[in-house]
Amino acid sequence: MSQTDPDLPGQLLDALRPIQRRLHAERTLSAGKLGILRHLSEADRATAGELAKRLHVSPQAISLSTRELEDLELIARARDDEDRRRIWFAVTQAGRERYDHEHRAGQVWLAQAISQRLSTADARALAAAIPALAKLVDEGADD
Repeated sequence: MSQTDPDLPGQLLDALRPIQRRLHAERTLSAGKLGILRHLSEADRATAGELAKRLHVSPQAISLSTRELEDLELIARARDDEDRRRIWFAVTQAGRERYDHEHRAGQVWLAQAISQRLSTADARALAAAIPALAKLVDEGADD
């Protein structure tokens, strides 16, 4: 483990918070609901338990969010053919489109901000920092 500036964590958070707020400013769904849509888009289907584990939230939070997403017709539920007690959730076409729209909204702003506000050298430095930032949340990395 390397020695770091003790102010680095605070500085990083100070830099990331306004970016995070701006990325989410145009979204109409919560990060949790977007996480459900993203996971179902990637996995095809999942149970409430699988969603809770994957998204690191309580089963109660998944229950509430899936109900709200169903009401919006962004996901659908179906009983398992072999085990009628098991419920599967799957994203609908409207859910895929909504996820894509909400996901793109923040990316469009970010792409414009990078191209308009950063020099070429700054953009390269930002790109070089991405692997290090990814390691901060890599659950497979050594702590």
